[in-house]
Amino acid sequence: MAAAKDTGERLVCEHRRARFDYEFDDTVEAGLVLVGSEVKALRAGEASLSDAYAVPQGVDLVLLNAHIGAYKPASAFAHLPTRPRKLLLHRNEIDKWAAKVRERGYSIIPLSLYFKNGRAKVKLGLGRGKQSVDRRHSIKAKESKREMDRALWPKR
Repeated sequence: MAAAKDTGERLVCEHRRARFDYEFDDTVEAGLVLVGSEVKALRAGEASLSDAYAVPQGVDLVLLNAHIGAYKPASAFAHLPTRPRKLLLHRNEIDKWAAKVRERGYSIIPLSLYFKNGRAKVKLGLGRGKQSVDRRHSIKAKESKREMDRALWPKR
């Protein structure tokens, strides 16, 4: 019997609140430019995306406020935890997203940070912030779905 094929993905951290605060129209996977101690810290799970966002700067897309903690054995060559990190995307994707951010009021928010085939990747979402009315609608929809599931699947 053949074993299930491993995709080579390992989740490091996730921005769970982003789906509640933003309505996303598009997502893309981007690479990160990191130094050695940052890669080691990510493998140890020392990361947080809670305040992070991406902005176009010149011809690049830069990830700001993403916290990658210090890797203890490399403390002599330590990196700054919230330094700006360049994102690796194709030129046409950067141009398209930068135009939407400038003209239409979109934000670029990192949704998750993971390793894919040994390389650090970040999943970015292009979205608008939700108003409190939109949040109430999403909460109501989630609760009604939960109630329907309870009605269909009674406890055993």
